[in-house]
Amino acid sequence: MDADFHALKDDLRRRMRARRRDLAAIDPGAVEAAALHLPLDDLPPAAVVAGYHALGSEFSPWPVLRRLADRGARIALPVAMDMSSPLIFRAWSADQAMEADATRIPSPTEDAETLVPQLLIAPLLAFDLDGYRLGQGGGYYDRTIAALRAKGPLFVIGLGYAGQQVERAPREAHDQPLDAILTENGYHRVRT
Repeated sequence: MDADFHALKDDLRRRMRARRRDLAAIDPGAVEAAALHLPLDDLPPAAVVAGYHALGSEFSPWPVLRRLADRGARIALPVAMDMSSPLIFRAWSADQAMEADATRIPSPTEDAETLVPQLLIAPLLAFDLDGYRLGQGGGYYDRTIAALRAKGPLFVIGLGYAGQQVERAPREAHDQPLDAILTENGYHRVRT
């Protein structure tokens, strides 16, 4: 890809971060509304569900994770071991100790059990209805989704505000599509 494409992606990231901050301020109840739209009976079976630790105005996955935990799923959070490897996932519970990972995001400590999720809740800056997402730019989720899909079934739900939808998210060959998108306005299944 050329420099113009990457400049356009960087510009879109900047604009979408500002939009996300505005959306978070306008609708603080959006995270609870999104959780209510999650179609529990239509999701593939998943003994382990991975979420993420929301930072700043990121859409919080906790209401969604609580609903899945209430159905018996174990909850895991990502851990970045370094800047170029796929994320790993460690078991999380309310009393779990946390420490900063390689990206300085709070993550379960190394004494927590390492798990492999079958359902992954992914953060995003922007998404389109073809199931492509724009992330923060580190490539962590694309690397991780590709690695997990190579090991077995994985269902990925992008979580965000409806206002983060764009007509077409910029994409490259390594970008991994979502299976579904969940917002405060509803649930959209992308892939069957």
